[in-house]
Amino acid sequence: MTFTATVAPVAPGAGTPTGTVTFDFGDGSPTVTGTLVGGSATATHTYTTTTGSPFTVTASYGGDSNFSSSTGTDTQTVNAAGTTTTVATSPDPSVVGQPVTATVAVAAQAPGAGTPTGNVVVTFGDGSPAQTVTLAGGTATVTHTYTSTVGSPYTVTATYTGDGDFSASTGTDTQTVNAAATTTTLTSVPDPSVFGEQVTITATVTPTAPGAGTPGGTVFFVISGGPVLSAPVAGGTATVTTDAMTVGPHTITAIYTGNSNFGPSVGTDTHTVNQSATTTVVTSSPDPSLVGEQVTATATVTATAPGAGTPTGTVTFDFGDGSTPVPGVVVGGTATATHSYTTTTGSPFTIIATYGGDTSFAASSDTDSHTVGAADTTTTVSSTPDPSVVGEPVTVTATVAADAPGVGTPTGTVVFDFGDGSPTVNGTLSGGVATVTHPYATTAGSPYTITAVYTGTGDFNTSTGTDTQIRRWWASW
Repeated sequence: MTFTATVAPVAPGAGTPTGTVTFDFGDGSPTVTGTLVGGSATATHTYTTTTGSPFTVTASYGGDSNFSSSTGTDTQTVNAAGTTTTVATSPDPSVVGQPVTATVAVAAQAPGAGTPTGNVVVTFGDGSPAQTVTLAGGTATVTHTYTSTVGSPYTVTATYTGDGDFSASTGTDTQTVNAAATTTTLTSVPDPSVFGEQVTITATVTPTAPGAGTPGGTVFFVISGGPVLSAPVAGGTATVTTDAMTVGPHTITAIYTGNSNFGPSVGTDTHTVNQSATTTVVTSSPDPSLVGEQVTATATVTATAPGAGTPTGTVTFDFGDGSTPVPGVVVGGTATATHSYTTTTGSPFTIIATYGGDTSFAASSDTDSHTVGAADTTTTVSSTPDPSVVGEPVTVTATVAADAPGVGTPTGTVVFDFGDGSPTVNGTLSGGVATVTHPYATTAGSPYTITAVYTGTGDFNTSTGTDTQIRRWWASW
């Protein structure tokens, strides 16, 4: 502001006063002295506040040798200066989770001058609460993190609320927020696993710096040679479980599909599945059995925890008596084979069941002790001719057979007692039959009881059979 003081003589005086005029601007600032030139003196002054407006400006002329002193006043109204608010954000564009700095500058509009003070209210256009910051040197900064791309580009608004000397103003800027890149990592536990074991597969999705936050969405798990699974991302992780992987190495790929705030990413892991161990249990029935009796051996093959599933393949049964091993197909986890022991020699026998394994299950074996006892027998006797006559040779036949469930052809000796007091005679079994001849010398005691006693062996028990023989004293004619 330019202030002009004009000093003039009061009539009837005349002339042009000289000297100086002291200006007091009424705002407490130092006075300014101006020299009269042609009766006028000027001074400039800048008001730095509206406080006290309107101000009383006093011009005091100090007089000279010809003119006396005098004083004049004026009022000066000072209004608040207009302002311009500008706002700039950096970085722009940003990504979700990245801190964004908004810099606000408030400047006086010409002809106003000075450095505005006070507060600026900044809104970021995403519905988050406004932030109030204080100007320092006409500027203020504030940081904000966008958590979503929904609504991008956002309008950032900075509102200067003004002070007593500077009026309010508003400035805006646009901020573009893009989806943050992500990284997906994958783990599988336990690794290695065994066939049928439950495996937990976890994908962890993290934002790539400078992005931040907790991704959501879906992860698809692609297992080579296995199923395709999916799970939602919760708290940055997605988890699935499976027991459906086959034996061998697998590549597991986790595909994060992304969402509006986080970009897609892929992670891989290698996982090995080994054969499950097995347990084989063999039993035999009936036990004990008898010579010749059919014995059923049953082998039950199960997966050993943590493995699971139903083994397939073949079990080989060795019955421990030197016979050829017998294979049995595993169906529903069990295999059976039948065998008949032909002797007790070696009893109890050790039955060995050997499971050969398959692609998913490892081999295993088990033993069972099986006892074989001698079979009971029945001896039947016949004599011919019957009746016979004195002196006629009589053929006596003993047939020895195994009693069920025993089976086989007994061997050994049969002792024949003809019932007439003559010495006993031994007959050797052949094909289960023993035959001897005997001539009766008298009819005294007829009919005679013929007794055949089978003496038995280690495989067949003893038994006795009888027959009656009628002796006639006359011959037929």
